[in-house]
Amino acid sequence: MAKEKSFDDVMSELENIVEKLEKADIPLEEAVDYYQKGIELSKWCDERLKHVEDKVVSLIDENNNKVPLDDEEV
Repeated sequence: MAKEKSFDDVMSELENIVEKLEKADIPLEEAVDYYQKGIELSKWCDERLKHVEDKVVSLIDENNNKVPLDDEEV
């Protein structure tokens, strides 16, 4: 993405895309474009959440208060 957006802005844009894709009267080419944009936004959100998770785990580790859970324990 060209400029940094907030997580909430990206989620709102993603929700708008989902609403458009749920309409039955959308042309196929337009649906594919929306789907592609949705995938890009979803990946951005996933990367952002991973970054925030890493930051939180780092803060917890620095204070030796809690060890992060493995995926298997969640």
